[in-house]
Amino acid sequence: MTVTLWALFMPIADAFAQMQWRESSQPVNVPSLNDPRQSDGVEIYGINSSIYVRTPHRIQVKVFTILGQMVSQAVLNPGTSELKINSRGIYIVKIGNVTQKVAL
Repeated sequence: MTVTLWALFMPIADAFAQMQWRESSQPVNVPSLNDPRQSDGVEIYGINSSIYVRTPHRIQVKVFTILGQMVSQAVLNPGTSELKINSRGIYIVKIGNVTQKVAL
């Protein structure tokens, strides 16, 4: 039975495991979803099927589904980073004391 349950959830786990943050040079021309003055200069954007984070310093970011399942956890370097997400939905981005909802 354990193998059967594991086989059922494996495609979901594989889909999330394939999501990786990457540095992006694409300019983001929409307003940030949060106020960077209150979030230590960090800006969060949701465009098409990607979450973008622009930061002036190294940060840890966690992304969750609306149901609380962790999609990604990473340490991002200064600059703009992109996380391409294959599933539409609402995601929660947590960076330090900033938590932001992103709809894709």
